[in-house]
Amino acid sequence: MHPKLPYVLLAGAGVMVFILSCVLLSRGKRSASCESQPHIAEKSGLASQSLVFADLSPEEMVRVVRYLQGSLGVQLVDASRAKPSDNCIASVDVHIPAKAEVLRFLDAGGPRPSREALAVLYFGNQAEPNITEYVVGPLPVPGYHRDVTVRKYGGKLPYHRRAMLHSEYEQVAAFLKTMAFAAAPTFLKEVFEYDSTKIAFQTSAPRGFRSGDRKSWFIVFQNVSGFFLHPVGLEVLVDHSSLDISQWAVSRVFYNGQYYRDMVQLESTYVQGRIRVEKVRKAPQDGDFSSVKPRASPAALFPLQYEPQGPRYSIRNNHVLFQAWSFAFGMSLNTGLRLFDIRHKGERVAYEISVQEALSVYGSNSPGGMSTRYMDGSFGIGRYASPLVRGVDCPYSATYVDTYSWSENLKPSKKASLCIFEQNLGSPLRRHYSNLQSLYYGGLVNSALVVRSIATVGNHDYVWDFIFYQNGAIEGKVQATGYASSSFLHGDGLRYGNRVWEHTLGTIRTHSINYKVDLDVGGVKNSLVAHDMAFEMTRAPWSPEQQIERPRLTKKVLDTEDQAAFRLHSKMPRYIYFAANSKNKWGHQRGYRIQITSFAGDHIPEASSMERAISWARYQLAVTRRKEEEPTSTSIYNQNDPWTPTVVFADFINNETITNEDLVAWITAGFLHIPHSEDIPNTVTVGNSVGFLLRPYNFYDLDPSIFSHDGVFFTSEQDFTRCDINPVACLPQTASCLPHFPPFTFDGFQNS
Repeated sequence: MHPKLPYVLLAGAGVMVFILSCVLLSRGKRSASCESQPHIAEKSGLASQSLVFADLSPEEMVRVVRYLQGSLGVQLVDASRAKPSDNCIASVDVHIPAKAEVLRFLDAGGPRPSREALAVLYFGNQAEPNITEYVVGPLPVPGYHRDVTVRKYGGKLPYHRRAMLHSEYEQVAAFLKTMAFAAAPTFLKEVFEYDSTKIAFQTSAPRGFRSGDRKSWFIVFQNVSGFFLHPVGLEVLVDHSSLDISQWAVSRVFYNGQYYRDMVQLESTYVQGRIRVEKVRKAPQDGDFSSVKPRASPAALFPLQYEPQGPRYSIRNNHVLFQAWSFAFGMSLNTGLRLFDIRHKGERVAYEISVQEALSVYGSNSPGGMSTRYMDGSFGIGRYASPLVRGVDCPYSATYVDTYSWSENLKPSKKASLCIFEQNLGSPLRRHYSNLQSLYYGGLVNSALVVRSIATVGNHDYVWDFIFYQNGAIEGKVQATGYASSSFLHGDGLRYGNRVWEHTLGTIRTHSINYKVDLDVGGVKNSLVAHDMAFEMTRAPWSPEQQIERPRLTKKVLDTEDQAAFRLHSKMPRYIYFAANSKNKWGHQRGYRIQITSFAGDHIPEASSMERAISWARYQLAVTRRKEEEPTSTSIYNQNDPWTPTVVFADFINNETITNEDLVAWITAGFLHIPHSEDIPNTVTVGNSVGFLLRPYNFYDLDPSIFSHDGVFFTSEQDFTRCDINPVACLPQTASCLPHFPPFTFDGFQNS
């Protein structure tokens, strides 16, 4: 052995100990907290102007209600305890001013439009019961109201078209438990162990077969967690059309594939032993298989996103500023999330983008399921916007925004039902790696701003997103989750779905979602243009004896509404866009393209007596002239009277010219859901997503994202580890900080 070797080994060991000590010490130190960088100052004028679209504040709601209570000269009962024979305030929401009035204010220095509310009242205590809509203003201190019902709908609104209040559901449930079920005590006790607390109801809609009907099937379930998957086989048809609750009656009863005149006949037949009973195992309170409680213990934490230098967006009142984007947001009581005055690089590209309706058509061999066509706007997509759970429904560090709605117990209901966040989508928005001729890499992370709301309407949960990309594109997307629909499995049930548990048939249903997109591309006046591709046969100029099939561009201006109404299964041009009256640097009309992602099938046969109420679903895309008297594609009153619909979208399309006009695109996206075993306990969002994209098409002279501060570019000759050349190389310094995560809070059960 070399005499110096022990000393060398000893010295080496000392160095290793020193290095390991440094590493361990450095790991033990707490990283610095992330510090927010100053935001780009937002012009206060834009944020102030956006208040023209703002939802009502709680104070405004209270003042509107007090004004109506003191000004109408009739007694108004709280909706939470109103009987059908009472007068009550059903809803209060903001009334958006006319577009021309708003644009004069936003763009031409005109006066600020009067701030007003829209109140829907049920007048049951009148000689001629009816629904009346009032515009109330000016806010914040109301001094007038005007009846707008006839102007909006062309006539009075019959009382039977009213949406059911929560109080009416409670009254029907009480009728079933105290009156109807009292006629079948033996059957209920021996078959269901009934004691009035162990059942839950789900209602069908629409409610009958002709105008004026108010007959609803009430499907009986075990009252456990996830009760939607626990049908017991009993369904009751209640006639609740009379304004006198004492006149309500059972019209039909269904049990395990058989129909009975009423509960008395059901009881008599059971006592005589002439009913085939299918006893359902009593489910525990947590629902057993229907429980969404995790079946595994927490383990390693899932990945989190954070903003090392703070949010790169700002929110002031109802106005959002993100990089080149700005817009106003709101939450309609009926239709949910909506955006106004959407601008990119300071130029308005859309006046309004909003959800219009969510339709579900069910199939089953049970009466409640087979007769159900839910129009969720009637129940209230915004009304049932769900409180959001931080870190699951939206990223933990998202901004959570409180929204307010007027609840039926005459007080504003508050919930954090809207979130806004920037999301790194984990893929490049664009990139290129060059290893030919010159050697370089250029790319841009796909980081986008997301505005989200989630509505829980019965068993359905809809995740509504509007997404803003750095290249000037906007995406509208909905993801469906929640519980599958179900019926009691009997007879030929497997023709209408899949068996998902012992007695549970997951029933087939369609989803159709309708959006309103009021694009203003380069100004209010636009035309609709279609581009596509066709093959042309030509001889090769350099070899005339050879033939080439080459694609060529096809162009067509769609001049009328009829030409711009694309039926669900018709062939639609692959590039269809709103064209401005201005051109870009290269001589092309500036435009925004509409691109739809949908798997929709037939909504309902057009021969159906109720099809006109949902005629918007005939079209994957329909472009019409914008009219103040056509603000929405449907009405909340269509649900309970689809046979004489209050609003018929098909009537919007009457072959008017749409060249150089203010235009609106009505977009329908949808999918088919056949519940299967993997929908137990819950349907997942994966694969259940549809929507649309609005993409600039020659709107700019080049891709606007090239001006993003997030871009990365370096060549083979540069030192790409230097921060001034490659900002990603700086992440160990700029992003090595601990994000500030606020404490977890959730107030979603306070207003339940």
